[in-house]
Amino acid sequence: MAKFMNKVSGRLPKMGKGITVGVVAAGVLLTGLGMYWNSEPDQFNVVSEAKQRAQRLNQNPEQLVTGYVMTNTLYTLVDTLLTKNGGFISNDMLPPGVFMDNMPSWEFGVMVQVRDLARGLRKEFSRSQSQSTEDENLKIAEPQYNFDTRSWALPSSESEYRRGNDELLKYLDRLASQRSNAQFYARADNLADYLSDMSTRLGSLSQRLSASVAKERENTDLAGVANARQSTASSSVKYVKTPWLEVDNVFYEARGASYAMLHILKAVEVDFANTLEGKNALVSLRQIIRELEATQQTVWSPMILNGSGFGLLANHSLVMASYMSRANAQMIDLIRLLEQG
Repeated sequence: MAKFMNKVSGRLPKMGKGITVGVVAAGVLLTGLGMYWNSEPDQFNVVSEAKQRAQRLNQNPEQLVTGYVMTNTLYTLVDTLLTKNGGFISNDMLPPGVFMDNMPSWEFGVMVQVRDLARGLRKEFSRSQSQSTEDENLKIAEPQYNFDTRSWALPSSESEYRRGNDELLKYLDRLASQRSNAQFYARADNLADYLSDMSTRLGSLSQRLSASVAKERENTDLAGVANARQSTASSSVKYVKTPWLEVDNVFYEARGASYAMLHILKAVEVDFANTLEGKNALVSLRQIIRELEATQQTVWSPMILNGSGFGLLANHSLVMASYMSRANAQMIDLIRLLEQG
């Protein structure tokens, strides 16, 4: 018995070392995998992607119908979320995905723009007027993109988004074959309506980014509207501050939204070229694209810094807010041109 106990006690230190080495190795592996999954996907050429899609669907890539590039861009944005490094991470229940928050925030930013464009396709671009019927495929696709990003089973988010993309491909096929029951109307009025939604998103994100630094601001909720009222009284001065632990999440959500907006607006430049030229608004759109391209520059810092504006440390959120605010100002001018120009 004594000999047996001596053997066991001799093995315990070795087992402890083995377990320690295994835990450290697993930690290093998961950390490396998490860093790899956290890398953002590259930008893509919206026209090249549309031509490649047309070839795969046995369509003529040199004669893309109006709306083809914009619709395919929506498909590609969703496909990018599902096929990038690590796939769709927002609904992961296992490490390292379950411990990540930057990439899920990025994915959510993209998904908000996907949902807005899908709604725009269903409500505006595919219909000639308010009393025309909805497209049979888009009315199925649009709700699929609104499925919860955190659902991991029964059904999973990925399966619902893929179903949305399947319906989008059916619409794209009907659009390319130029059947009368599939349309895309490139008009100034429906583009202005869609861009108004995008402008609202830009304004909200720029405010949330700016709130990384605590500040007081005047309550302008009812400013400029005669006899305006609100349901609940509020203070004339508001104190705004993004919680410290949420600063990086807001930053990456804005970065994901900017990524999606950038590609969508490049598609708008193609499909609405005649409309924009007729309104002398093409240069305004290109300036918005330039501002959004600046939001996609490489972040060299290992973490999102939250300096005090004019302090010693940088504030990445304020830099991002600057680009998005300028893009929003240009977009407001573009909308005015489309409505009145």
